[in-house]
Amino acid sequence: MSLIGTWMQTTVQPYLAYRITDQPIYLGWVGFASALPAFFITLPGGVFVERIDKRKAVILMQTIMMGQAFILAFLTLTGQVTIWHIIILAAVSGMANAFELTARQAMIVELVGKDALPNAIALNSAIFNAARVVGPSLTAPFFLLLGESGEGWAFFANGVSYLFVIFSLMMIRTDPLLNTSTQAESMSFAGLVAGQRYVRQTPVIFLLIIMASIPSLFGFPFNQQIPVFARDVFHLVGDTESAVAARNSMMVTFQGLGALIAAIFLAAFSTIRKKGRLLIAGQLAFALGLIGISRVPIFQASLPMMILIGWGTVTQLASTNTIIQLTAPDHLRSRVLSTYLWSVNGLAPFGSLCLGWLVQTLGAQTAVMLGGTICLVGYAYVHLRRPMIRNLVI
Repeated sequence: MSLIGTWMQTTVQPYLAYRITDQPIYLGWVGFASALPAFFITLPGGVFVERIDKRKAVILMQTIMMGQAFILAFLTLTGQVTIWHIIILAAVSGMANAFELTARQAMIVELVGKDALPNAIALNSAIFNAARVVGPSLTAPFFLLLGESGEGWAFFANGVSYLFVIFSLMMIRTDPLLNTSTQAESMSFAGLVAGQRYVRQTPVIFLLIIMASIPSLFGFPFNQQIPVFARDVFHLVGDTESAVAARNSMMVTFQGLGALIAAIFLAAFSTIRKKGRLLIAGQLAFALGLIGISRVPIFQASLPMMILIGWGTVTQLASTNTIIQLTAPDHLRSRVLSTYLWSVNGLAPFGSLCLGWLVQTLGAQTAVMLGGTICLVGYAYVHLRRPMIRNLVI
């Protein structure tokens, strides 16, 4: 329920930003603001998370994000919202999310144990992406029935949805794996250095993090530019705001559909040991989907590309997450996991700014094609130079 609300806000927020500014570069700024905290918080957060009750940390961060959603709803419904309100509140949400994500991901092994971890990660992804399908599709009725005030009510619905996850977390009981044996190290700068040393000295994890960094800079920021495709690239004569909003939500929904298909497949076949082959499949699907959507001439043809992008995103991220969590030792897992999450989320703000500038300068289609090509070449270079990844069995 909470994730459905989150995806409603994720869909509506960039649309609102583009509607009130008509400038793609501001979409990059919104993405930059929401992701920049991860650049500074994720790595030290991984050290800190090892010493606290992760469940309580997640509850606190979810409460902060709920407050952010209600403030954004109030500003939008009262007609006071500006692009700078959106950017500042995106930064607040990003700060809470940067810490919460590491704590929540590290909490999974405390709930299910190592044996069930691959299946748990896949099921978690399935829930996330089921909401990714339902959430954006629910934004269309808000626009159709409530007009421009639909944006504010979508934000309000997201605020209410956080109550579901907060109450659920209060009922969950975990067996925290606190790192008591290395308390002095884990709470210090030396603890951070020790985690980074392990990453550098473990070739498989180091290469996986390098490959996760490539789409963070050149591929994933495409999501912030979906409103540009919905309004400008696939423009039709006689377009109305509700028609553009419907196209926007449909593109996000089909991307979520592809992600959900991937998540269900990974959950059903979590015993597949050739994780390296799955990783390659996800990377190829994602890069080719980006290149494809930059070349299709009509909106209908973009929807299969969105499915491909969604499938590739989840397959590569879930495969990488599983390999890293199963490889890292217990006393370093949070630190190693935070490094991976930093490569995915911490670098994203710079990718958002870069892609926003490229879209403003070169046009959306050229910018996205360039990003997809860089991802494809980057993946190919690593796999050709280091075949250990594609042959990985775990």
